[in-house]
Amino acid sequence: MEPVAHTGRAAVVSDYYEDAEGKTGPELKKALHGIISAGVTPVSYDKVWDALATTDADPDHPGNVTLLYTGRSQPASEHGGGSGQWNREHVWAKSHGDFGTATGPGTDLHHLRPADVTVNSVRGNKDFDNGGDPVDGAEGNYSDGDSFEPRDQVKGDVARMILYMAVRWEGQDGFPDLEPNDKVDNGSAPAIGRLSVLKAWSQEDQPDKAEKDRNEAIYGIQGNRNPFIDHPEWVESIWS
Repeated sequence: MEPVAHTGRAAVVSDYYEDAEGKTGPELKKALHGIISAGVTPVSYDKVWDALATTDADPDHPGNVTLLYTGRSQPASEHGGGSGQWNREHVWAKSHGDFGTATGPGTDLHHLRPADVTVNSVRGNKDFDNGGDPVDGAEGNYSDGDSFEPRDQVKGDVARMILYMAVRWEGQDGFPDLEPNDKVDNGSAPAIGRLSVLKAWSQEDQPDKAEKDRNEAIYGIQGNRNPFIDHPEWVESIWS
């Protein structure tokens, strides 16, 4: 599928969500699941490196990607597991549901982002919440024993990625049913919190151009969209 041009974007989005029109609550969630699960082109975990070079490209520095938690622009080629490199951050930590990196939720581009290796390690598989100690080398991020708070500029992004995963992955195809809840320290359960905080973050940090452009890029590669970027008001409609 070719990327969607910005001209006529509103019409494309309107048509895409036609089956969700007029629905709220569980009916809206069910309709959106059907929409974003159709026509998907799965991406292998190895191919995620190349995909992120496109979806997270820094428009001001060709050949670079923008890292999620630090905001640092870095050459896309500098990925791996070493200090100072970037790797593939699962915003919905893959241990929350133990879905690994088989093609499925573990390779869904809507929640995979480039992140500094060291900062990614600090986040680990922690839930999301407010508070904690400042994260070294990642101004504006905080962490404690059971939660992680990203910088203000991407709080809404993180929330909408988590809520997308809860709608997209509903327990089919041998994968777990992912759901947000309002606690932290969820361990290996297929859940991530804190829902009340994520809702607040989504409201406070509305989708910006970079997040919208990323949604378009993923639509062009993977073939589906994050509905909470296109319609952030649906967060409250589903999780009131």
